[in-house]
Amino acid sequence: MTTSSPAPAATRPTAAPGSARRLRGLAWLLVRQHRTAIVLCAAAVVLGTAWMLYRRAETLDLLHSADWPGRAGESPAQNLRNRVGEELNSFGNTLAFLPLLFGVFLGAPLLAADREQGTARLVTTQSVPRGRWLCWKLCFALALAALTTGLLSLPYAWWWRSAGPLAPADWLNGALFDSSGPVLAATALFTTSLGIAAGALVRRATPAMALTFLVSGVALFAGDVLKDGLATPRRLVSPLGGPTPQRLWEVVQVDQWVGTASGRLYGWSTCVSDASPDSCRAARGIVNSVHEYFGPDQMAGMQWIAAGVLLGLSAVLTGVALGWTRRSAL
Repeated sequence: MTTSSPAPAATRPTAAPGSARRLRGLAWLLVRQHRTAIVLCAAAVVLGTAWMLYRRAETLDLLHSADWPGRAGESPAQNLRNRVGEELNSFGNTLAFLPLLFGVFLGAPLLAADREQGTARLVTTQSVPRGRWLCWKLCFALALAALTTGLLSLPYAWWWRSAGPLAPADWLNGALFDSSGPVLAATALFTTSLGIAAGALVRRATPAMALTFLVSGVALFAGDVLKDGLATPRRLVSPLGGPTPQRLWEVVQVDQWVGTASGRLYGWSTCVSDASPDSCRAARGIVNSVHEYFGPDQMAGMQWIAAGVLLGLSAVLTGVALGWTRRSAL
């Protein structure tokens, strides 16, 4: 009597080494869709960081040649300060332009392009809930914008602080405020979320990009105008007609007044056009020059306040985009 041996059990194909670590599902789709943006952001971080480290080394060489922290001659020190200040402001302006690029080219077409191309409908019909797809898309775009700008702002702040006395004193109205600390990343989150909201509402990539460019430009200009309201300026009183206090060369001047001994303030042009300015001032009791300024120690607090406002606006815009897209038809 013969017995048949049992058929060998079906063996499961072994996974290739490292296949478990490969991206799958929505993660793979997002990387595939935005691989160009990922490569460009990585290149910007690597090349930008390398360039700033190189320029920082040159700045330190200039400081050593000027015998800093010893006393340098007045003329050479001023020339060096102008040179380093122009370099810092020039590269800082380049960094400050990045949030606008993220809003226009990443945020605006993020949802609008998927709707136009039918990708959104295809993904949500492949057993992927719409809410999950939206969360992946939004988190990916916001994380890419914040990570890129945050990594670039760190070496820029290091370069600026290493410049010592050669760094521009006017950190508020130049690129230093916008491109260092938390402001650059917060601005990128704001413009990107603005672009995402515009794309969700307009539903077309090109009009959403144009709308994002216009609204972001207006918003960033308004924020630049309103910077003075982020903190209370300090006051420095000096005798009218006397030499300019040395401290004013190291701070950001906001406004200038003339005042009486009792503290009453007048506009700086008061009595200037009068036939007898001295008599006019004497009649009003004007004896002091009053300068309003922001000190360097106020910069960090003002940056965090600005970043908090931008993050709050980003949360609102992201919520609008998420809620609108979940309710509207794809």
